[in-house]
Amino acid sequence: MSFNKLLLILTILLISNRNNLYSQEKHYYQTDFTISEFEARRSKVFKEIGDNSIALIQGGASIAGFKVFRQTNTFYYLCGIEEGHAYLLLNGKNKSTTIYLPRREKNREQSQGKILSFDDADLIKKLTGIKNIKSLDFLGNDLVSTGLINGTIPTLYTPFSPAEMGNDSRDEILSGHARAAADPWDSNTTRESRFIKLINERFPEFEIKNLSPLLDSMRLIKSSKEIEIIRKATEIAGLGIIEAMRSTKPGIYEYQLDAAAKYIFYQHGSQGDGYPSIIGGGSNAYMGHYFRKKDVLKDGDLVLMDYAPDYNNYTSDVTRIWPVNGVFNTDQAALYKFIVNYRNALFKYIKPGVNSDEVLRKASKDMKEYLVGKKFSKPRYLTAVQNALSFRGHFQHPVGMAVHDVGRVHGINLKEGMVFTIDPMIWIPEEKLYIRIEDVALVTRNGVENLSEFVPSSINKIEEMIKEKGITEFRPSKNLPLKK
Repeated sequence: MSFNKLLLILTILLISNRNNLYSQEKHYYQTDFTISEFEARRSKVFKEIGDNSIALIQGGASIAGFKVFRQTNTFYYLCGIEEGHAYLLLNGKNKSTTIYLPRREKNREQSQGKILSFDDADLIKKLTGIKNIKSLDFLGNDLVSTGLINGTIPTLYTPFSPAEMGNDSRDEILSGHARAAADPWDSNTTRESRFIKLINERFPEFEIKNLSPLLDSMRLIKSSKEIEIIRKATEIAGLGIIEAMRSTKPGIYEYQLDAAAKYIFYQHGSQGDGYPSIIGGGSNAYMGHYFRKKDVLKDGDLVLMDYAPDYNNYTSDVTRIWPVNGVFNTDQAALYKFIVNYRNALFKYIKPGVNSDEVLRKASKDMKEYLVGKKFSKPRYLTAVQNALSFRGHFQHPVGMAVHDVGRVHGINLKEGMVFTIDPMIWIPEEKLYIRIEDVALVTRNGVENLSEFVPSSINKIEEMIKEKGITEFRPSKNLPLKK
C-alpha cells in the first residue's frame, strides 16, 4: 500500500472518529429552569411526604419507531431530564434525591446523537445539581436500603394519575382508558397501575399512596419562569391564528388553516402541537373537539379555530371565530358581540382572593344588563344568550404543561400565579351554530392579565386582518399529482 493511500485512509478514519465523538458529546438539556427551581419543587415534596416516606416517580418509556421522545410532565417538572426509562427517588428520611437511568446505547447514540445515560453521571450532576446518579439496575436494591423498611410501616408515594406526554391531557387520557375498559378484548391498563402492581408484588412492606394531588396543587401555581414560557406559547398560538385569519377565503380547506398556523409554530421553535388543532367551518364548529379538518370553507359560514403549540414542554389555549368571506353578517355580529362582551365582563372581576364562582356571578349580572334593549332577529338567538347567563363553563380550566392542565379553578379562591382560560360560548342547536372565543388569563398580584389580548377579537380588527394576504396565498397548494 502506498504512503499516500495509507495517509488518506487514516485521515478518513480520523474524521469519522471525530464526527462520532462529537455526536456522542453534544448533549441537550433544558435551559429554562435553574437548578434551584427544581430543588425548590422537590423540597415541597419532601416537606409534604414526611420523614418515614419516599417518593418514586417513573419517567416516560422510550418511544418505538421514528417518533420523537417527549418526557412526562410530572418527571420533567421535578428534574428536567428528558430521557426514557428514567426514575426519580426522593428519600424523605435523609432528604436525598437519586436519578436512575439506563446505561449507554452506543449504536443508538451514533444514529440519534447524545442520549443522557448513567454513563454521563458527572455531566448530569453538573446539569441538575443532583448528586446521586445510578444505573437502573440499582433501583430495586435502593428501595430495600432506604432505611425505612425495618420498623414502622414506610410509605411510598407515587403518582396514580396517568402521565401526560405532549399533546394530551389527563381528562382525555382517562376517557381513553375508560373506553378501553369497556372493550372485553382490550386488556389495556395505565402504565401507572402496572407500576403500582409491581411495587406491591416486589416490596409489600410499603404502604403506597398517591402523589398526584400534591403535584397537581404545586403545578396549579406557576412560577415566574413558567409564566414566561406560557406567555411565549400564547404569543406563538396567537400569531398562528392570525396567520390563519389572513389565509381564510371561501374554497380553501380547514386543513390549510392548520398548515398556516403550523408554519408559524415551527418557525418560532415549537416542538409540535399542544393539542390537535380544532378548526371547524360552519356546523363542524358545533362539535367542541372537531379534529378532522377535511372540509371546504364556505361563503357565509363562520370558522372556529382553537390551537396552541407545545413550546418547551408548556402550551396555551387560544380560540377565535371569524367569517369565511371576511365580513360578519348582522346576525353573526350580534351574537359575536355578546360573546366578546361576556369575555370582558369575566376578566373585569378576576383578581387574587376572589372566588371563581363570584366572578361568574358578577359577570352574569353584567350581561343581563347588557341584554336590556338588545334585539335579535330570531327568538332562538335570544334563548341562546339567556341560557349562557347560567352556564358555568365560561370559566374553564388551568393551562400549563398540558392544555387541560392539572388542578382545578372552579369554586376556589384565585391566587397569584394561576393561569386558566376564559371561554364564553353559546349554542344554537336548531342551526348547529356554536360561537365562542377563548383567552388565557394570568392572575397577577393586583388583578389579571389577558395573555392573548393581542389576538384580534373586535369585529373591525378581525375583518381588517382577513383582508391581508396569508402564507397560503403566497405559497398556494399545488394540484396533485404533479405529473399526469
